Amino acid sequence: MGIIALFVQNIVMLYSFALIIYIFMSWFPGARESAFGEMLGAITEPYLNIFRQLIPPIGGLDITPIIAILALRFASSGLIYLLAMLGL
Repeated sequence: MGIIALFVQNIVMLYSFALIIYIFMSWFPGARESAFGEMLGAITEPYLNIFRQLIPPIGGLDITPIIAILALRFASSGLIYLLAMLGL
């Protein structure tokens, strides 16, 4: 695997962790209003809002973070495969 493919893989992994941490912060009152929560929100909300426009909450449950993480993983797998095929 090339250096660029490895870099992309690491960035996607870090962003996935940021999404997961931001999702879990919703379980704790006031966590998203902290400085760390606002920073994560600034990083993750634009990506999550793409999916929130497409998928409405089901029974009051917002499943868009799950779909967003799956879409990110599928897209990154395809990109990493292409980069590996090109030897990058």
